[in-house]
Amino acid sequence: MAQGTGSINSDYKDWEWSDDAGERARLLQSPSVETVPKSSESQGNSLEATSALGAVFIVVNAALGAGLLNFPAAFSMAGGVAAGIALQMCMLIFIIGGLVILAYCSQASNERTYQEVVWAVCGKVPGVLCEVAIAVYTFGTCIAFLIIIGDQEDKIIAALVKEPEEVGSSCWYTDRKFTISITAFLLILPLSIPKEIGFQKYASSLSVIGTWYVTAVIIIKYIWPDKELVPVEIPTSPSTWTAIFNAMPTICFGFQCHVSSVPVFNSMKQPEVKTWGAVVTAAMVIALFVYTGTGVCGFLTFGAGVEQDVLMSYPSNDIPVALARAFIILCVLTSYPILHFCGRAVLEGLWLRYTGVTVEEDVVRERRRRLLQTISWFLLTLLLALFIPDIGKVISVIGGLAACFIFVFPGLCLIQAKLSEIQETRAISWWAQVSYGVFMVTLGAFIFGQTTANAIFVDLTA
Repeated sequence: MAQGTGSINSDYKDWEWSDDAGERARLLQSPSVETVPKSSESQGNSLEATSALGAVFIVVNAALGAGLLNFPAAFSMAGGVAAGIALQMCMLIFIIGGLVILAYCSQASNERTYQEVVWAVCGKVPGVLCEVAIAVYTFGTCIAFLIIIGDQEDKIIAALVKEPEEVGSSCWYTDRKFTISITAFLLILPLSIPKEIGFQKYASSLSVIGTWYVTAVIIIKYIWPDKELVPVEIPTSPSTWTAIFNAMPTICFGFQCHVSSVPVFNSMKQPEVKTWGAVVTAAMVIALFVYTGTGVCGFLTFGAGVEQDVLMSYPSNDIPVALARAFIILCVLTSYPILHFCGRAVLEGLWLRYTGVTVEEDVVRERRRRLLQTISWFLLTLLLALFIPDIGKVISVIGGLAACFIFVFPGLCLIQAKLSEIQETRAISWWAQVSYGVFMVTLGAFIFGQTTANAIFVDLTA
């Protein structure tokens, strides 16, 4: 990639096999750091356009990720298999609707990234809020990734040193805080500092294989369980009518691929809304089967005793599960720098817009600012991960933000797009679409408010 253009991963083949396409820099590039004209960019990509089938797999890979580890616990919170599947199916309708709305608004506004669409359709204030939300979301997800590393390393180390899991770490070099810190400083920080992240594309295919392997292990372990794996209790209904809402953040976090969907839509050979509707429907159905298989089998294996990270429920000496833990660590090690890069790009765009300085004028200070942003981001996420050992608390917060990307911003875009149409008479379909947009905004705001308030309440009463 040319250094002088300021475009980030403009070659869509660079992220075709990403396990989370929302973690690709081009997908979250700030509008302030893009200097290539859209017309020339489209001509450059026309030779490497994505087919509809290829787009299906990209969207599937965007949706699947480390979030699947929390689905068994989400089914437990929802009140069992029936409630968990019903909640997923209901939310999936609006998840697919949001993806179609974003494609429609992208086509109408001629913009190519999520936040550019929000800026163009909804205006400055929602655009800034969108970029801030992306920065906070990527920051929170980086914390979750470090917690996941600690969870998996605890089990792997326990198997290697052959210590009883109840006793905990007896040596300083097996302490959780030490292992997370040494892994972060030796592996994650060096990968996060470079200006470009194109070299990470080679590890993305392994991350995808790892995600599917984890699902296969959980399903097989349910079909042929070990003797020591006995479920504590299998709930068949939620404990309270509000308990089902506690499963929503995990579902939103798992299915959130909306931020990356706009560039995928624009990379297609025929970027048409109708074709895109079929693409995202097929992709979400595939993701639904993966998440449902993981959630149902993991939940039925351990019942109400399932951990927030389902792999933590398995014994440390289980070899197939140990390999799954290694795959998850690899997935997270490659995903953290990419996700951090996305957040850093958004922060850079906000800074350049606030100061009114262009990329070309600010090249001299870019390296110093990038190092400061990277080290500050890294240290803050590491400190929080060391003192927040429960990944469920992090998921509850960033899951609420994921609901904003899935429901709130697409709903606002649909409302604004329909209101901008010049019509002498408003047809029933127009009112139906506006009402749908209002409902999506209301639903997303409710999920965000409820999950955030619940997370704060749980922390205060803990």
